[in-house]
Amino acid sequence: MPGKVHLPLTEHQPRDFIGYGPNPPVMIWPDGIKVAINLVVNYEEGSEYSWLEDGRNDNWGEYNIANSPPVRDLGTETHFEYGSRAGIWRLARLFDRYQIPVTVSACAVALERNPAVVDWMNARGHDLLGHGLRWSEYSTTDRDDEERQLHEAIALYQTLTGRRPLGWNCRSFPSVNTRDLIVREGGFLYYSDPCNDDLPYFFHHDGTRMLCVPYSKTLNDSRYLIAPGYSNPRDFAEDCRSAIDYMRSEADEIGGRMLTIGVHARWMGQPNRAAGLREVIEHVMRTPGAGFMRREDIARHWLDNHQNFDRRA
Repeated sequence: MPGKVHLPLTEHQPRDFIGYGPNPPVMIWPDGIKVAINLVVNYEEGSEYSWLEDGRNDNWGEYNIANSPPVRDLGTETHFEYGSRAGIWRLARLFDRYQIPVTVSACAVALERNPAVVDWMNARGHDLLGHGLRWSEYSTTDRDDEERQLHEAIALYQTLTGRRPLGWNCRSFPSVNTRDLIVREGGFLYYSDPCNDDLPYFFHHDGTRMLCVPYSKTLNDSRYLIAPGYSNPRDFAEDCRSAIDYMRSEADEIGGRMLTIGVHARWMGQPNRAAGLREVIEHVMRTPGAGFMRREDIARHWLDNHQNFDRRA
């Protein structure tokens, strides 16, 4: 009889197809909010792959070309620069005008190259979601190198912002090591790579209980570049409104809900697309029971109150 095969811890992450099942926790968010909407601003400009630093070009410019030519790509470089030079400030003015809290998922090197973004975040009280040292593809990164980048990123965040990130979310896909490294690092309130639920939940890893505040790629401006996607800002606004309205009605039946909307400085910071985001913000503000919450506040509320949430049989 063959011996039992023991998988390495970093690869032994059993999938959970059940979650809360038909009986999610019946809860309510602070201030009577029934649908907590977390608006995540992904700030990556200056930390992407570039020919000058990496001998390769990134493929998430305005045109998502999978195989760019082996030369310096000034078109993609300057598109990223639009996000840091103009886009982030258009979004900042929009959030300031409506006085809404957002979560900034920023790469540490991107913040280092544009200190005014850090000043704005700190002055407005927006929370920081760790997004990597650079905008790297961790799914194929060696474990030791990923751990090194994690340590360097946390140290740089602390130097730049005066605080460490309390949550973590990788570029697109975490590696099989990411969750283990986050748990072993410690100091995090929550982890946000999974996209598998509408509510926070706890998971156990190597004897440690960790809170997951799930991310989502459904309501995300990357869909302007991929198919099926958004052809104009009305598509984005209507997609968000549909989700907000449905969850608002669902909350009356099964309790509080959570919704993530993800935007990027170089994409949503374009004036036409910012108009669609403005429509979404105004819709939230006139919808009773819907409200914006920072990701850190969602995590803290769950950690402090989850034992009091009702679970229907």
